[in-house]
Amino acid sequence: MAELTYALDTLRADGIGLLTSYGNKWLGDPSYAPVFEELNRRRSVVYVHPASPACCRDLMSYVPPFVTEFVQDTNRAITSLMFSGTFSRLPDVKFIFSHAGGTIPMLTGRISQRATNLPELGSKVPNGVEAELKRLHYEIANSASRPAMAALTSAVPMSQIMFGSDYPYFPISVTATGVHSFGLSETDIQAIARDNALNLFPRLKA
Repeated sequence: MAELTYALDTLRADGIGLLTSYGNKWLGDPSYAPVFEELNRRRSVVYVHPASPACCRDLMSYVPPFVTEFVQDTNRAITSLMFSGTFSRLPDVKFIFSHAGGTIPMLTGRISQRATNLPELGSKVPNGVEAELKRLHYEIANSASRPAMAALTSAVPMSQIMFGSDYPYFPISVTATGVHSFGLSETDIQAIARDNALNLFPRLKA
């Protein structure tokens, strides 16, 4: 909490960055509630990048965890925030999730159906799973491919999608070139490349 206050009040940061998990606790864990309550009070932007959780770093010795576990951990973080009630309880935090939301766009229907069938889950998302996912923001670092973008643009409006680079792990050109390869209009490309980010960070418009 002290670091958050210093970053936002003294350094005048435009937002903060978090990992999807710390040890074996995901962001919806009750121990993090005071942090998110303060971020909600400040209407802060929160950028979330995946990690390899302690539970799942060595599941397959021949597949590095960043190949598949990173995107799965984004799914875990989003569902933990959703079904802990954090999203619905604290609607003024402006979340950005990496890599097109990981596996979430493909799982939206499944998660929504389970929330409908299980009252203990559904009570945490009174506006519905799809409504909560549509108001989150997603950057598309290393995800500007036709399958990933088809899933993401089917799940959320274009206004919630923005450019991300994943540099230095991938060249910026991977995403910059990819975003032009599946028939988006110039208006949509401009929104992803610049305009949507400016809506989140109005200071940069100057």
